[in-house]
Amino acid sequence: MPNNLRVLISGGGTGGHIFPAIAIANQIKSVYPDAEIEFVGAKGKMEMEKVPAAGYKIHGLWISGLQRSLTPKNLSLPFKLVSSLWESRKIIKKFKPDFTVGVGGYASGPLNYIASKMGVPVYLQEQNSFPGITNKLLKDVARKICVAYDGMDRFFPSEKIVVTGNPIRQDVLASAATREEGLEYFSLKNDKKTILIVGGSLGARTINEAIQANLESLESAGVQLLWQTGQNYNEEFGTFSWGTRTAFVKRMDLAYKVADVVISRAGAMSVSELSALGKATIFVPSPFVSEDHQAKNAMSLVDKHAALLCKDVEATAKLGGMVISLLQDEEQMSALQDEIKKLGLPLAAQSIVSEIIKDLGA
Repeated sequence: MPNNLRVLISGGGTGGHIFPAIAIANQIKSVYPDAEIEFVGAKGKMEMEKVPAAGYKIHGLWISGLQRSLTPKNLSLPFKLVSSLWESRKIIKKFKPDFTVGVGGYASGPLNYIASKMGVPVYLQEQNSFPGITNKLLKDVARKICVAYDGMDRFFPSEKIVVTGNPIRQDVLASAATREEGLEYFSLKNDKKTILIVGGSLGARTINEAIQANLESLESAGVQLLWQTGQNYNEEFGTFSWGTRTAFVKRMDLAYKVADVVISRAGAMSVSELSALGKATIFVPSPFVSEDHQAKNAMSLVDKHAALLCKDVEATAKLGGMVISLLQDEEQMSALQDEIKKLGLPLAAQSIVSEIIKDLGA
């Protein structure tokens, strides 16, 4: 395989698509330093900001998904699709990629479909235990489909599936920071167990309300909180003196170092990071996602006794008691840490790139 590989990576819409895409790009560059890598995303979506910030050029397509409710926005979809297919052809013709990688999201569909029609090898990466519509539509044109969960032959041709895991942030995985550094950074105490609460960068109302409702019992239990409320909810919840509350945790490596137990949504990347790091976790899956895929992500661990689950609708009533009970049960905490780490695949980006290069015959 020549060192000056040319690769197009497409997809986005959410961090769960974008960060794996960037991790794959970084891994390609680490193996082939002279590789030329460009991205294709959807105009107006977060990849148009995040990808350039990571040092890569990105092309924007005028594309969006089908709205589930009756709305005039759907009327423009055929025009967007034609525009995106035409623009994808122009991008591929000019860039001449050796292969493309699709990670899900609106832009991945037109780009990879056109790539396959132009004879360019197409590879897919699926983060969730229940695939998004784009990857399901592209399954027939892909040469290999890299997945994070077992049982994906329900959705994809079994001969194309490779279980690699999800690429996770290497700054989190490879951090040399200590727990003591984390405690100092977040102004936390060394003699108290710490609950890390994360509901995503924007926040999760249900989790925040459940913590707020249980502040008194949590304080009585003698624990401390590192509470990421999310940017949407930071002004809505009261202050407390026995932990740290912040809109956004910038140093997640330090947050994971101090966490004895984590309360988290069950997005694919959160599940993958927590598994790779071996953190005892209570998942509160979001019910507001397509095909209820967060619940399916969480259950893939719960069924293997590697995590606990609290339903979103039951969080206010049950979450406080669950986390206190877990923190008081050292044996259960240790078992969860051991079992979840067995499911972690920290070398996912390397595995994905290796599978692609092997398939290409290099």
